[in-house]
Amino acid sequence: MTATTLMGRATSTATPGGTPALVAVAHGSRDPRALSTVRALLDRVRALRPGLPVHLGHIELNAPLLPDTLTALGDGEAVLVPLLLTRGHHVERDIPDMAAASPARTRVATPLGPHPLLVDALHDNLLEAGWPLHAPRDAAVVLASAGSRAPASRADTTRTAALLASRLGVPVVPAYASAAAPTVPEAVRTLTARGYRHVAVAAHFTAPGRFATECAAHAPWIASAPLATHPAMAHLLLHRYDEALRAGSASERRAPATP
Repeated sequence: MTATTLMGRATSTATPGGTPALVAVAHGSRDPRALSTVRALLDRVRALRPGLPVHLGHIELNAPLLPDTLTALGDGEAVLVPLLLTRGHHVERDIPDMAAASPARTRVATPLGPHPLLVDALHDNLLEAGWPLHAPRDAAVVLASAGSRAPASRADTTRTAALLASRLGVPVVPAYASAAAPTVPEAVRTLTARGYRHVAVAAHFTAPGRFATECAAHAPWIASAPLATHPAMAHLLLHRYDEALRAGSASERRAPATP
């Protein structure tokens, strides 16, 4: 898949037909590469869906913060798409709370993962990093994620690891930078002790940042890049947007009539 970069920024809150705006919700990072990467991703989204208003809001650390983005929308309608790869506190509490406190009429989409398009990006990034088309028998992958105390987040990461293992035909072990076990170094040591001599670290991160950099440094063989620059991610973001719109429409059709 390819997408042409579109440099313009949409400023209206809805399309002429009244389609809700798409608000991509990034975590935020002190690494300047994170913001430029997310902006490039949203340029791909605009190129794929011309005329759709696309906005950015951060949970923390970077401007614009999500509450400011939502305030600027006024009472317009928007779908908030988390640029996060699993469920967890940000998806289940922080983003809905910020949305509820805003004047905008919002619905929150599912996070980006797990999904086959995410696995496409993970697979291609490993190939770009040097993963062979025919992996040796002693090859394995550590799927490096940020980590969360939320069981749902770990379940999502485990599901993505299973999908990637099926794609690659080798073991894929989920591991974490914080808040969960095993850590990436622990997962690497476990695989090495089991006889895997070619252990790659796959970046299960949307954009560059401290965790992605630290996890890559533990790779004994190759390490792949974060995901947001891959063309499949723009398609996945739009898929989550469309999915939320369909779910909202279904709910409205099921709602009982007001007397």
